[in-house]
Amino acid sequence: MAYGQAENPALSIPTHLEAVEYPVWREQLVRAAEDNGADVDIINVLKFLPRTRYESKEEVMRDLAEAARRFASGGFPDDDGAVRDRRNIGRDMVENAPPGHTRHP
Repeated sequence: MAYGQAENPALSIPTHLEAVEYPVWREQLVRAAEDNGADVDIINVLKFLPRTRYESKEEVMRDLAEAARRFASGGFPDDDGAVRDRRNIGRDMVENAPPGHTRHP
């Protein structure tokens, strides 16, 4: 079977990224996914994107790819020599939010 055949579109992040006009705020991405019946896991992934505003679908896909790369590397040093714990993806953005910003994306 070819990749993607018979796949539930509600489980595909790119399906929900096409439902919005860019530029878009992260909250608008989340709302569009919710309105399109996205799975709760997809909604949570979108809530924890690092930027608050995206100029294009490609920017969103780059951030998602970086998060997936970090998660897959699991404690191995990154190209810059830093060891990033995959359990910490997005936590610093929430716990160390600048003054005046929400602590929950």
